[in-house]
Amino acid sequence: MYQEERLAAILRYLQEHQRISVQEVVEKFSVSRDTARRDIVKLEEQGEILRTRGGAILPSLSKKNYSHQERMQLDLSGKRRIAQAAARLIKDGDYLLLDASTTVQLTVESLQTKDHVIITNSLATAASVARKDGVLVKLLGGDVNPEDQCVHGTRTIENLADYHVDKVLVGACGLTTSGLVSTNEDHGYLIREMIQRADQVIILADHTKFGKSMLYRVASLERIDMIVTDRQPGREMAEALEKNEVEVIVANE
Repeated sequence: MYQEERLAAILRYLQEHQRISVQEVVEKFSVSRDTARRDIVKLEEQGEILRTRGGAILPSLSKKNYSHQERMQLDLSGKRRIAQAAARLIKDGDYLLLDASTTVQLTVESLQTKDHVIITNSLATAASVARKDGVLVKLLGGDVNPEDQCVHGTRTIENLADYHVDKVLVGACGLTTSGLVSTNEDHGYLIREMIQRADQVIILADHTKFGKSMLYRVASLERIDMIVTDRQPGREMAEALEKNEVEVIVANE
């Protein structure tokens, strides 16, 4: 196994188990302790992990941002399953508010329903669904972020105040037992405002988003009605969701 393949496998293991020891790397990949240590050092240099005594953990605060294009090139199998499951929650005639998440974009591209008004800050989503029959798209105003293919800023927040919708769909950056979190305050405040404009709040989150802590808390779990994901959350997260009466929908393989 090449080092790049081994590093990817170590990261997948960490996403499932949160920590890994040098000895576990040795045993799982049949390498020497020196090779295992070099792999861990390499991952730390890339900013993917934190080294601990005898092993490594994932950083508790995620700071890495991907552009819209990079997110669309990541593994889409789980996102597509989530999108298809989320699309089944949409009924004919629903008014929808959508953030600039790639999973949300895939959801509206999967819609089989009609007579929708779609309000979004996503340039990519607006362009993708504008020609769909039975769909009227309203693009929020604001400053253009070319990397994320969206609009944002004071004007976007002001524009949101004019709308009220049946459902808001938001792609999660991270979800903890404290609630929905974001990498930065400006993005988090925009999502918070979106949530306040909807009767039903639907969060789309693949399993890697559970337990991912970030700088800014957007909303507590009690503000969320449904989470659509590709795997059941862990015990602690599942208990917090149940306590706050959040319905969890797991997309089928």
